[in-house]
Amino acid sequence: MSFGLLVIGDEILSGRRQDKHLPKVVELLGARGHALGWAQFIGDDRPRIIAALKEARASGDIVFSCGGIGATPDDHTRQCAALAAGLPLSLHPGAKALIEERMREVAAEQGVAWEPDRPDNVHRLNMGVFPEGATLIPNPYNKIPGFSLGRLHFVPGFPVMAHPMIEWVLDTCYADLRPLPHAEHALYVHNGLEATLTPLMESIEARFTGVRVFSLPSVDHPQRGRHIELGVKGEPALAAQAFEALKDGLAAFPALRVSTE
Repeated sequence: MSFGLLVIGDEILSGRRQDKHLPKVVELLGARGHALGWAQFIGDDRPRIIAALKEARASGDIVFSCGGIGATPDDHTRQCAALAAGLPLSLHPGAKALIEERMREVAAEQGVAWEPDRPDNVHRLNMGVFPEGATLIPNPYNKIPGFSLGRLHFVPGFPVMAHPMIEWVLDTCYADLRPLPHAEHALYVHNGLEATLTPLMESIEARFTGVRVFSLPSVDHPQRGRHIELGVKGEPALAAQAFEALKDGLAAFPALRVSTE
């Protein structure tokens, strides 16, 4: 089981909005000892959204979906979630109560009477039309809830709403989920090429099953200049052994300069 992220909306792909969900979700998961396993960006395209949600459901992963749960013509996520799960849509009673509570508050702030039968107020209830069986995710910003279907959790595209809602899901639904023990070790290699180091990296992964080697080259770092950040990650004890083996392997290349800072 892994954590996944879906970011839905044409505005992200067109550049009208800059995505803020990916770095924040990485931060929220990291603070709890977890890591993001995958992420996907999708436009307002129903077939693509449905396909992505079907794949997410089949994966068994814990998935956060940001965007598209409003009630305007370019919002498709609620409907796609129902189609992907094979469920009908219906107005969630709890969501209806929260939306009406919010509408009453807005009317009071504006000093006008709340008219529940006014067409725009009736339309706002569509924001609470979820796949049947969905549970609510509270929204501390304006009370308009998101929803969960099993391990799939749907929140608005607005970061100010989405991020505290994701935090709530993590701390309410997965507080007892223990992260797998994990460690990373890295160093910096100067005067080297990835092609030259690839056989060493492959041998480390072959010797230490479950450990992954990573190589992050940089050509214009302001302090280190051209270098490769080379490291290992995995179960702590095994990763430590693999890192020592990596350092021993680098010693066979006398032209390299290796540093840890």
